[in-house]
Amino acid sequence: MRSELASIAVALALAAAGSAPAAADTIRVLNWQGYGTDEDWAVKAFEDETGHTVEHEYFNSEQEMLTKLRTNPGGYDVVLINSAYTPQAASEGLIQPLDMSKLKNAPDLIPDLRDNANLMMDGEHYGASWVWGATSFAINKDKMAPPDTIEALWADDMEGRIGWRDDAVESVQLTAIALGQPINAPTDMAAIREKLRALKPQIRTFWTSENDWNQYMASGEFDAATYWSGSAARSATNFELPVEFVIPKEGAIGWLDGLSLAKDAPNPDAAYAFIDWMIAPEFYVKWDTDIGAPASANGAAMAALPEGAFNREVLAKAADEGRLKFMGPIADDTRKEMLELWQETKTYFQE
Repeated sequence: MRSELASIAVALALAAAGSAPAAADTIRVLNWQGYGTDEDWAVKAFEDETGHTVEHEYFNSEQEMLTKLRTNPGGYDVVLINSAYTPQAASEGLIQPLDMSKLKNAPDLIPDLRDNANLMMDGEHYGASWVWGATSFAINKDKMAPPDTIEALWADDMEGRIGWRDDAVESVQLTAIALGQPINAPTDMAAIREKLRALKPQIRTFWTSENDWNQYMASGEFDAATYWSGSAARSATNFELPVEFVIPKEGAIGWLDGLSLAKDAPNPDAAYAFIDWMIAPEFYVKWDTDIGAPASANGAAMAALPEGAFNREVLAKAADEGRLKFMGPIADDTRKEMLELWQETKTYFQE
């Protein structure tokens, strides 16, 4: 399997042999660092086939991504957006509708993901569903056995052993799951406040990026830490860290990421070609098998994964069982309350 996958990039690059590429353009992509679109082998194969070049700019939060789109109109072609933020980006005019007929791999997208309500507005697609997954926590298998409950993060024997992402929305949503509350519109913020405060003895350190997480885990800074399913796969496969992702019985945050066309994209035709490349099974199977990735929104890609693969078996099963609580738009006043609660909690942790 690996030897066959290793030749995919070459095969894709040769697919267009004999036909001259369209006028070459430079595509500006806005994404998290190390998140698929900037894999060197994939970018090189795309550039070799199309003649287009790819440049990346990165963000560390969805709010930073929105700010970059607002302050640099015409500066990007393709942008990765968590579907919970796509309606806001579309309503602000930061992205434009997609012509799905220009994506030859679109028919293979799983219909419920392709036509997800958060990716559509007024009957038009504002994002091509790309990958999906879960936010929960991962453990160091050398130090502990995988628990079946999210309450393990609050356990007394985890004092000083927990890593936690410094993100207000994610922190509130994970705590809401522990308390059995809806994640996009929590019903009891006072209870969430007290539950988060109870984490103080357990927190070893905060992390903000995947690179941070890998460094902390490799150095033994924490035994368990909140994380993303696709990142955990990369940590285990690409960095050979002894990690295992946990989807507890209470559930986990579910998310769907889409690739969107920025408003006033300088090179839209090249951008469509790049988006189509990213949603193709050929790219995804190599990414997941060799590096580690979230689950694909492309049904053909998921079917091509080896039997027993985490995304094909464990994650898909969790989704089918309703254990993934999917992110959606959050009311402005609720988001503000989440931000204020998290800032207050961090201050409390420092006391």
